[in-house]
Amino acid sequence: MGVPSTQASNALIYLTYGAFLVTGCYIAWRLRHQSKTEWLSANKTQKGVPLALNFIASALGSGILFTYPQIATIAGVQGLIVYALSSSLPLLIFGALGPIIRRKCPEGFVLTEWTRQRYGPVAGIFLSICTLITIFLYMVAELSALQQIVNALTGLNGLPAVIVQCAITTIYTSAGGFKVSFVTDNIQGAMVCGLIVLGVISVGVETKIDRSLIDRSGYLEPSLLGWQLIYILPVAILTNDFFLSGFWMRTFASRTDKDLWIGVSIASVAVCIILTLVGVTGLLAAWSGAWPLDDAENGYLAFFLLLGQLPAWVVGVVLVMVVSLSTAAFDSLQSAMVSTGSNDLFRNKLNLWIIRALVVVLIVPVVVVALKSPDILQIFLISDLVSASVIPCLVLGLSEKLYWWRGFDFVVGSLGGIFTVFLFGLVYYDGDATLAGKLILLENGLYANDWSAFGAFVAAPIGALLWGFGACGLRIATLYLLSRIRGHPFTALDRPVPREAYVEEREREEDLDQVRVLEETDSAKKYGRFF
Repeated sequence: MGVPSTQASNALIYLTYGAFLVTGCYIAWRLRHQSKTEWLSANKTQKGVPLALNFIASALGSGILFTYPQIATIAGVQGLIVYALSSSLPLLIFGALGPIIRRKCPEGFVLTEWTRQRYGPVAGIFLSICTLITIFLYMVAELSALQQIVNALTGLNGLPAVIVQCAITTIYTSAGGFKVSFVTDNIQGAMVCGLIVLGVISVGVETKIDRSLIDRSGYLEPSLLGWQLIYILPVAILTNDFFLSGFWMRTFASRTDKDLWIGVSIASVAVCIILTLVGVTGLLAAWSGAWPLDDAENGYLAFFLLLGQLPAWVVGVVLVMVVSLSTAAFDSLQSAMVSTGSNDLFRNKLNLWIIRALVVVLIVPVVVVALKSPDILQIFLISDLVSASVIPCLVLGLSEKLYWWRGFDFVVGSLGGIFTVFLFGLVYYDGDATLAGKLILLENGLYANDWSAFGAFVAAPIGALLWGFGACGLRIATLYLLSRIRGHPFTALDRPVPREAYVEEREREEDLDQVRVLEETDSAKKYGRFF
């Protein structure tokens, strides 16, 4: 491989980091007088194009250089197109649901706040735990991927780059909060778009294709796995995106609903193109002979094996792109983790300096876990199954017609979806509880040559809804019996009083101070009941 020299590699990596540090600190200094609310969020302040660049920067990460070329080596063109569309089109859901959730919860800036308002604090904490764990895993995966890529591209130890990146993003994120991440993502998003196009064009021009390998590879033909992925990937990625607070913070940051639609539409198209271009390198690696067709285990290295045949300057371009990708994704996750934790766990009552200290403390366990290089894909698959169980039950609460749907139904249904995967495993593996338990962990991965993964992702959402409606029926029946036994009115099916009407009624009876107290108590029972 035309590997850049050690001096050139270090210069490219750390000059890029230095530029981001200076930019981030300058922006943080300009925002030094912002309030705690402004530090945590940027509600209704951003136009469409900046939003698009932010969604692009948040949706991508250095790990795409492993995963998308790999799917091309496994499921060919069909699998690559499905993966790219499944990763990009779900961004449109924020344009569809964002305005609805913002109207229902105007004071919030993350999905968990609406969940708390709609279903009560228990359900809010349940979703918050799922969200924080998912963000933590994404942060670990990003650092783990960065370490491996730096080593693969340059032969250098990737640990210093990981530490420097964490230090830089922690400095400007703790100083300026979410708005710094938003502004730097504009810059990084634009850089990434340009660098990826430049890098892929360079790879395409410099790569020599052996046409005899095109037919031998079979990548132009559909496959069973490719058809299965048409269902699996949209369900996994769409539902998992709900757990990423960075997307919701940018949704709430849109100035208008029109700006939000402009942002997610541009981002969806751009992300689809970028991911397809990156994934095509897997095909090029196979068709050029850089990656042997019979080496299925190392398909995730296809991109780097392809670079091994190219000049050093192409590797240099890719190296700068990787640093930009990773920094953009990581600071978005970092700010999302802090804002979500502050809102959900501490109700935004912590002093700003304590929050900033938590940003610093948070990074330590992330680095420690990342350096152990766990099987991140395995953990992500578990997270995908959890989200496929949780989100279908959650979004039912957006419907005004399902006003009787409660937090109890949501939580029981979510947990029941995961249990249903185990039940499916028992049937699929002829009663083998061990294999059924392993199916919950998807130990065979997404790309197994059978129907296990497909069945798991069918069982999770369908089972969740069945358990949820079963829990709902049991809850309503129990409340009805209790009301008859105790002589109390049965209110489980009563339509909640609209917030505006409820407040007006209270204002007629009490003064303003008492209304505030009542809103924190009675109103939670009115529209955030768990039972």
